[in-house]
Amino acid sequence: MEMDISHDKYFTSYEDLEIHKLMLEDDPRTDAYRKAILENKSYFKDKVVMDVGCGTGILSIFCAQAGARKVYAVEASNMANLAKEIVKENNFEEIIEVLHGKVEDIVLPGDIKVDAIVSEWMGFYLLHEGMLDSVLAARDKFLKPDGEMFPESAIIYVAPSSVPDLYNKWKNFHGVSLSMFSKHLRSSKSDKPEIMQIKKEDLLGNEVAIAWINLREDTPKDLDSYSIQHVVGAIKSGQYQGICVWFECNFPELSNNGRIILKTGPDSPLTHWKQTVILLPEEQNVEEQEPISFQLDMKRDQFNARRYNLQLTLLDPEEVEHPVPCTCHMTKCILMKAVMLQHAEHALSQKENTNSNILEDDNIDDDDDDCSDK
Repeated sequence: MEMDISHDKYFTSYEDLEIHKLMLEDDPRTDAYRKAILENKSYFKDKVVMDVGCGTGILSIFCAQAGARKVYAVEASNMANLAKEIVKENNFEEIIEVLHGKVEDIVLPGDIKVDAIVSEWMGFYLLHEGMLDSVLAARDKFLKPDGEMFPESAIIYVAPSSVPDLYNKWKNFHGVSLSMFSKHLRSSKSDKPEIMQIKKEDLLGNEVAIAWINLREDTPKDLDSYSIQHVVGAIKSGQYQGICVWFECNFPELSNNGRIILKTGPDSPLTHWKQTVILLPEEQNVEEQEPISFQLDMKRDQFNARRYNLQLTLLDPEEVEHPVPCTCHMTKCILMKAVMLQHAEHALSQKENTNSNILEDDNIDDDDDDCSDK
C-alpha cells in the first residue's frame, strides 16, 4: 500500500492557503505547540530558536511571545513571504527573521548554534511526507549539544479495528442492499491507506507501538523501515476490517506543568491527521478474545524518500510467537497467564510474610527494652 506524493511538488503544495487554514484550525495541534512553548517561558527566555518549515510563522511567534531573543523561521516555499507579513503584523520583526530556502541550504550568520528547534513536521501515520529528515538535518547542523527539540520524541501505534462508517451503510442504502458494491469498494481500497476517523469503540484490540522515534538521537537512516509482528486477543466480538494507525508526539518536560503530549488516536480529540486505516480486502468476523495476528511493515520508498510503502500480512496465530502475557483465548496463553498469576500471588505472599516477621522482630526488641528498664 502506498500514498502518492510528488517529490518535486512537495514545497509548492504548501503554498495552498487552504492547507494552512486546516492546520491552524486544528485546535489539538496548535494548542499543544502553544502550551509546550508558552508554558516553558523560563526556558525560552533569551534563547535562540529555529523553526523548521515555519509556514505562516505561528510557532515562531509563540517562541517570541515566550521570550526568545532570536528566532530563525525557515520556510522553503513561497509561504515565506506571507510569514514575513504576519511577523510584521505582530511586531516581531526585530526578533523573528524569516529565511526563505531549504533548511539544508541555510547558513546562519557567524555559523551560530541555536538553543532549540521547533517544527511541525508530522504527516499522516507520522512519517508520510518525510519532512522529519529535514528536521534531523537542522539538528545536526544548527543545534547546540545540550539543545532541545520540540517535539523530542514520537510513537506510532497500530490496532485492529472495524470500519463501520465505510461499509455498514451499504447493507441497507435507501431500502436497497448494496453489499456487492461494498465488497468491490473494499477490494478497490485495499491497495491504498484510507485517511478517516476511527472511533474508540471501533477498535477490536489494544494498541501496540510499531515505532518509537527519538528526535535527539535518531538519524534519517533509522527512519527507513519499521516492522512489527503481533498477536492480540479481540477485546470484543466484531468485524475485523482493517488496521488503524496513529501517533503521538512528546514535548520536553522543562517545568512543573507536566509533559505536553499531542495525541492523534481514536480516544483523543480529532485532528486533521485523523487516523490512517489499512483496509482488508475481505472482512473477518471475530469473537471476543479470538487471536488477531498480523505483520505490518513500513518501508521508505526507494525512489521517493517522502513516501512510505505499507505492507500488511495476515498471519496464522498458531504459527507465530505470542506476547507474554497474551490476551487471546488460545490454551497456551491461558496457561501462561495462570502461571504468571500464580507466581505473582506467591511473590506477594512471601512479601507479606517478610513484613510480618519484621514486625515480630520489632516487637521482640521492644520487649527486651522493657525488660532492661526493669
